[in-house]
Amino acid sequence: MAISVELIKELREKTGAGIMDCKSALKDADGDVHKALEILNKKGISIAMKKSSRVAKEGIISSYIHHSSKIGVLIEVNCETDFVARNEAFNSFVKDITMQIAATNPVYVRTEDVSSDLTEKLSDEGKQEFLKQNCLLEQPFIKDQNIIIKDYLTQLIAKIGENIVIRRFARYKIGEE
Repeated sequence: MAISVELIKELREKTGAGIMDCKSALKDADGDVHKALEILNKKGISIAMKKSSRVAKEGIISSYIHHSSKIGVLIEVNCETDFVARNEAFNSFVKDITMQIAATNPVYVRTEDVSSDLTEKLSDEGKQEFLKQNCLLEQPFIKDQNIIIKDYLTQLIAKIGENIVIRRFARYKIGEE
């Protein structure tokens, strides 16, 4: 089946994946954009898994002050090279994450950071809800409720080709201790 340039362009705009990756996914999906998205998503997860063992010692520290000047966020996000730390997609991701933290007030970056003492008495459903509310990587993305932050990060890793780690953050709100 011949894949049109328009289909490739549409898939590329939706995913940010390379042209050849989009073309290959569309061929595998017989021209179905929705199936091709799933194929690219699975491919992105496998790429992210391969990259996760690599050391991310470069990156940036960024801040966000909400328009009311009542909430502020300071974050450290690491990548493998300083070249990626200056990348527009990387910086856009970091800005999105700081706004996510300001809006949702997570306590932990990942589920592994949560003490088992906090969740051992909860039911499976209660534990899942607790982690969704309190762990940044498990939260629905404020700009697209259909994905969680972990998936957004995975997409960026697949797009950029480097390991990226949200190392830590601090959220400040006037009057909170």
